[in-house]
Amino acid sequence: MAKPPPDPALEARKRESVAQLLFKCARLTNERAIAKVNELPQAIRLRTVHTNLFPHLDFEGVRITELARRLDISKQAISQTIAELELMDVVETIPDPSDGRARLARFTDKGKQAIMQGLGVLRGIEAEMERSIGKAKFDALHDALLALERMLEPTRD
Repeated sequence: MAKPPPDPALEARKRESVAQLLFKCARLTNERAIAKVNELPQAIRLRTVHTNLFPHLDFEGVRITELARRLDISKQAISQTIAELELMDVVETIPDPSDGRARLARFTDKGKQAIMQGLGVLRGIEAEMERSIGKAKFDALHDALLALERMLEPTRD
C-alpha cells in the first residue's frame, strides 16, 4: 500500500505549534543520544523505552505503580522494562519501607554511572546545537525551557 503524500496544511499547522516542535525536537534529540550512547564501548545498549523511563527514576526509589501512572502504561509493561534494566544492572527493585507489599525501582551504582555517561553524550549534542543556532539563542532556549519547567512541573511539598 502506497504511503499517502504529506498534507501541507497539516505540516504547516504542526510547525506553528511550539508544543509540537518541542515534542519533535525531544524525539530527534533522544534518537541521536541513543545512537551515540550505543556506539560507546561498554555502554549499556539503550532503547527508547529505557530513555522514556529514566527521567522518572531517581536514586531513592519510585514505586512501580507510580512509574506506570507517570508513563501511562500498564504495571506489567513497566515491570517488564524494569526487569530488563535489572538484568543490565542499571536498575534495582527494593521493598518500599512504607508498604512492604509495594516495590521501589531505583538506579544502581552502574545506573548512576550510565546516567552520568548519558549526560556527557547529551552535553556533546547540546554543544552541536549551540554551534548550529548560536550561543545567544541556545542560552535563551535554555532559560525559556527552565521557565517552562517551573510553570509546568507540579509543586512538590
